[in-house]
Amino acid sequence: MRLAVFDLDGTLVDSLPDLTDCVALLLGEYGLPAPPQDTVRRMIGDGVAVLVERALDNAGPQAATINRKSATARFMELYAPRVTEKSRLFPGTKETLEKLLSQNWKLAVCTNKPVAAARDILRTFGVLDDFAAVGGGDSFPTRKPDAGHLIGTIRQAGGTPARSIMIGDHSNDILAARSAGVRSIFAEWGYGVAVYAKDASSKARRITDIPSLANMLLPS
Repeated sequence: MRLAVFDLDGTLVDSLPDLTDCVALLLGEYGLPAPPQDTVRRMIGDGVAVLVERALDNAGPQAATINRKSATARFMELYAPRVTEKSRLFPGTKETLEKLLSQNWKLAVCTNKPVAAARDILRTFGVLDDFAAVGGGDSFPTRKPDAGHLIGTIRQAGGTPARSIMIGDHSNDILAARSAGVRSIFAEWGYGVAVYAKDASSKARRITDIPSLANMLLPS
């Protein structure tokens, strides 16, 4: 069995608009200015708690006394009803998933986003049933870049590291794959920067490039 494991934000889903809006709403409740979308882009990839911490740190010394745990809980309250308000699958995502499935790949998602939110997003876009497993940031004791998160997701999907590929746009995806002994493809269309690709097995300009690259890295 061959398994293709995808990151979510910045890889399958363009979630930046909704995340940016929710950061603005959260900071607005504290009387703090909203950061521009390009700034929020650089905050994504390490889970909600880190996103909130980075947003508060970016707001300056006036945010120093705000309780990070309470702010994270409030962010989730704001984000839960807005997870797919403006977010969309990247163009070509459904076709790519269908092609991989037709070539006898199994699919999984490994994301630092809470698993309930991840599953809701995939369900809303009609692709949840394509995935044999969804490993969220709260599914295991560790999360990316720890290899345990990726290995746990692979096992949940019934796969093995040697027959799996990790596809993602963040250094966390590539580092987790390297530590787990998993081949990786860096998603150039996502939110990451070029330096994140240095340890990847390959890189893709578009999500539609994934099937051919995956088949080269792991022939059937």
